[in-house]
Parts: sequence; structure tokens; C-alpha cells
Amino acid sequence: MTPTIEVHPATVERFDDVRAVLAPKNPDSPACWCLSYRVPNAEFHALDGADRPARLRRYAEEGTPPGVVAYVDGEPAGWCSVSPRSSHHRLTRSRTIPTVDDVPVWSIVCLVVRPAFRRQGLARHLLDGAIEYARSQGAPMLEAYPIDPQGTRISSALAYVGTTGLFESAGFERVVATDSKSGGVSRWLLRMAL
Repeated sequence: MTPTIEVHPATVERFDDVRAVLAPKNPDSPACWCLSYRVPNAEFHALDGADRPARLRRYAEEGTPPGVVAYVDGEPAGWCSVSPRSSHHRLTRSRTIPTVDDVPVWSIVCLVVRPAFRRQGLARHLLDGAIEYARSQGAPMLEAYPIDPQGTRISSALAYVGTTGLFESAGFERVVATDSKSGGVSRWLLRMAL
């Protein structure tokens, strides 16, 4: 039987589902909570494990869900951080991931799929949901910063930025190689016009 897969914006009402994906065993985990690019470095390091989910939730409370959640047969299975690049304090000031022009792009900075749901194509569903969400919010362009594994298998710990192949299969195009690396592997800036 084919599972039912749905992707929805991470509204306040869905925040427990975000928590189930990002910290399924320990809600006070010191996980990144997709804040490392969103908040200034000093604030990020000052936030302890219990404060990080509350900080991410505030974006949804302020009116712009900070990403999308994927469900498989109703169970939270994946997360994709997608929002305006301008809402990512460290990303807008990055020396390793350039701003290429003044288009008000939205950025995808993270994809997480729970272990039980990996290797089933869920990352592509998450990406398609992120594209649709950004388009519904009027984003003119979507940007991502994945790695190019060049045919090698990568650790799931490094896969959170996605791969160039995943994004290119959805219609993104390479713009520029960045100076950023994930696990020693170069990251590319890719874009898709919406």
C-alpha cells in the first residue's frame, strides 16, 4: 500500500510535529533547531537546549512559519527550513555563502528526515513542499546551499544541507560554488525562479 505523504507549513499548531522531527528523543536537545543561520552567533551560543525550540517557534508565532513539515500517513517524518534569506541574520552576513544580487530570495538551509523514513524519497517531497510554500508566500526566487558529493555516499549527519542532485532534479540551477563546506565537501549556491 502506498503511504500518504503530505507537506504543510510549520505553523504554531504544528510545532509539536517539528519537535518530533528535530528532537524525537529529547525535546531539550542541544540540536541546532535551524537557528545557526537565523540568529547572531552570540545569541545562538547563549541559547541552551531548552531555549532553542522556543526561539524557533517564535518565528511561527510572529506570522511566518520557518519551514515545512512532512507527514507519512499522518506521522511527522521530515522538516525543511525555508524562509526569506533576510530572516537569517548570519546568512545575510556570510563571508562563505555570497549574496549574488538584490533579489529578495527565500533560502532553504536544512532538510531533516527521521531515520525510519529515510531512503524512501521523502527529501524530494519536502523540497517540493518547500517550493510550493515559498511560491504561495510570493517569493520570487528560492535559493539553496547543498553539497556536491560527486558520486560518493555521504553521512546523514552531513546530508542536512541536501545534495546538488536533489535540488537540480527539482529544477534548481547552479549559480556559484561557495567557500562554505559541509564535512569537507564544497557547497554550491543553487537557485530556482518562482
